[in-house]
Amino acid sequence: MAVVRGTLDMDWPSPHVRELNDAVRALLGLDDDTAVRIRPLFYGDVGRPPLETVVEVLPMDGEAHRWTLHRPAEQVTENELRATLPQRRPS
Repeated sequence: MAVVRGTLDMDWPSPHVRELNDAVRALLGLDDDTAVRIRPLFYGDVGRPPLETVVEVLPMDGEAHRWTLHRPAEQVTENELRATLPQRRPS
């Protein structure tokens, strides 16, 4: 199955995705120099809704980390993030 980029509406990131971003920062104890990116992953035809959500942590110095949650971002909960992410900042 090929991965294709879809188009996002003008409301991206949604308030829920911003809350997830804040939750990732809090759960991992990230500093302001570390970027957190939450993005949808689309499969198949353009225009179809995202099926998965990718969470990326990109420190200024050090290795990037990536997790994939198998549901659209709007359905991801803070509890799922807590279960998926490590209990401390990735090294």
